[in-house]
Amino acid sequence: MRFSILSIFPHLLDSPLQESIIGRARSDGHVVIDILDIRTFTDDAQHTTDDRPYGGGEGMVMKPEPLARAVAHARTGDESPARVILLSPQGHLFTQGLARQLSQEKHLILVCGRYEGVDERFRSDCVDDEISIGDYVLTGGELPAMVVIDTITRLLPGVLGCPQSAEQDTFSRGLLKHPQYTRPRSFNGHPVPPELLGGNHREIESYRFLTAVRRTLERRPDLLATARFTSDEKRLLARHGLADKVAALAGTDRL
Repeated sequence: MRFSILSIFPHLLDSPLQESIIGRARSDGHVVIDILDIRTFTDDAQHTTDDRPYGGGEGMVMKPEPLARAVAHARTGDESPARVILLSPQGHLFTQGLARQLSQEKHLILVCGRYEGVDERFRSDCVDDEISIGDYVLTGGELPAMVVIDTITRLLPGVLGCPQSAEQDTFSRGLLKHPQYTRPRSFNGHPVPPELLGGNHREIESYRFLTAVRRTLERRPDLLATARFTSDEKRLLARHGLADKVAALAGTDRL
């Protein structure tokens, strides 16, 4: 998969995209990441990428011409049109489900907005989607671009050492992930739960499922609206008195 990032501060992106899973994915050829400096697509000696807004008001607005040229350059060589995404606080909320959808694309062009935003004509003519990583405002789209790339990259085949890891992640099935433990068996007087120590894989899976449901009920009950359960899991919920709580939050009469 290919990512093209359009930014006026390209050096902000260098180090994070060379480390850890993304760095290995690039070395192994699973992803290609191009970082384009929008300033190189300006046509004046000062490399101006922003200007005052018509009608007055606070701040500056990114000019449409350099952005449009940068997108056209990023699309060079594509057999099919790349998907252009503007990172913006006005965009659709980025979720695990959206990341999974975008992981099917061959080429994503991520436009990092700055200042008070981008010229509306660029947005309407050149942008396919707008994405926000949360209900807050950052100084630019570079950090959101890295979040999007990190989330999508780990979903690509062959990137993670354990292929099942992404399937068991928090948000992947409408549940938060179960609590995790490692050595030592006791820490500050807190022992590892006995269900994890007996070697009974069925008991371990049941324990992990139930603790994941309880944690979701406590911390993010809204996620249960999209959760889906197998017949065995439904029976397990009923046996432990959780079926009615889960069903009520899922908006159904019963599981």
